[in-house]
Amino acid sequence: MRRAYVTRTILADFIARLDREFGRPGRLYLVGETTQVFEGWRPWARRIEFTADVASEDRSAFSRVARGLAEELGVSVIDEWPGDVIPLPEGYEGRARPSAAGESVSGGAIAEDAVPSRLALYHFDPYSVAFRFIARGDEPDYHLVLTYLAHGWIAMEEMNERLSALLPRFTAETIQQDPAEFRRKYKGLLQMWKAVRPRATHRSTRA
Repeated sequence: MRRAYVTRTILADFIARLDREFGRPGRLYLVGETTQVFEGWRPWARRIEFTADVASEDRSAFSRVARGLAEELGVSVIDEWPGDVIPLPEGYEGRARPSAAGESVSGGAIAEDAVPSRLALYHFDPYSVAFRFIARGDEPDYHLVLTYLAHGWIAMEEMNERLSALLPRFTAETIQQDPAEFRRKYKGLLQMWKAVRPRATHRSTRA
């Protein structure tokens, strides 16, 4: 079965129905292309990528609802904790970005008498996401990181600082990502950023 591309409309429908049908509190973190579709930086994504922080006793129910909605909407979903792939940089929890002020979990304006959503919507720490996709290192992954840079959600100077502390932890805490291989991929990203930077659109986004 061919899966549909994920537009913001489809993504908003998925999130709103997940919130309603799961019906329990938690945090939903969008990741990578999914963040960028939600923010309007790109028109579509190949799949919905997220990670969720819910009570351990609710995890099975959450996964069941998410899979069911994916089947109904005809889209692919990936529920992946970035920390299972790379060690997470120090302070990553505080760098998660809440969704736009004045928006519900579905991305629509909140009416004054609306019932608050049970699932709080966030974007996972962009630095952790950037390192996770650099580690994979396909060309679309590089462009995803470049888009974070162009919109001011990450800065190369801060990436350089965090990388120095991160690399010694790679072989001990990850799927055996070779630090030398990661440095090669990171150098490739730097070269791509230098090449596109004069044409990149730089703007500050909400904190």
